[in-house]
Amino acid sequence: MKLDINKFKWTRKPQSYAVHEEVIEVVTKPQTDLWQRTYYHFQNDNAPVFQMETEEKFFSFTVKTDFSESHHRFDQCGIVMYLDSENWLKGSVEYENETFQHLGSVVTNCGYSDWATTAIDAKIKTMWYRLSRRQDDFCIECSQDGEHFTQMRICHMHHGDGKIQFGIYACSPENSSFKAIFSNLTLSECVWKAHDGQQPD
Repeated sequence: MKLDINKFKWTRKPQSYAVHEEVIEVVTKPQTDLWQRTYYHFQNDNAPVFQMETEEKFFSFTVKTDFSESHHRFDQCGIVMYLDSENWLKGSVEYENETFQHLGSVVTNCGYSDWATTAIDAKIKTMWYRLSRRQDDFCIECSQDGEHFTQMRICHMHHGDGKIQFGIYACSPENSSFKAIFSNLTLSECVWKAHDGQQPD
């Protein structure tokens, strides 16, 4: 089902944006990012985030991203669940160069980020994401056609058991700016089914 976009709120507003019933456009500011400590040691917490709240324990959120205008290293847009500056996750494609880019995800628990990536062709300019919640565990998936999704990662959020916020984000960590386009936002019953296999100890 379609989401009621009126339920979404900005955590930080972007440089410029347009929110329509079915399409959201975001123009990023330079030097905006989400990252906490690990490896680089710095803390960046100024990317625009557009989210809605829920206490629903089981759901799936899907969105299509168009990043045709990305052109500088680390330009990115995608799906996000931002609880606070030290607890969040995101999934996106990050521009690298004219040959390849990084399809990946970051999970930040208690102030420390990780980054899991795979290289994809730089010619890819759209990507679908699906974020699924099963209580305080989450699954991020991606798709090039909006029909066939592939798992990117499963993760646990230490502070993800109660009310959460989820939605979209876009940013340009270096000296860049681009327009990100989001469409086909939907919310459904959780399509990430309970584990069928070895039972818990």
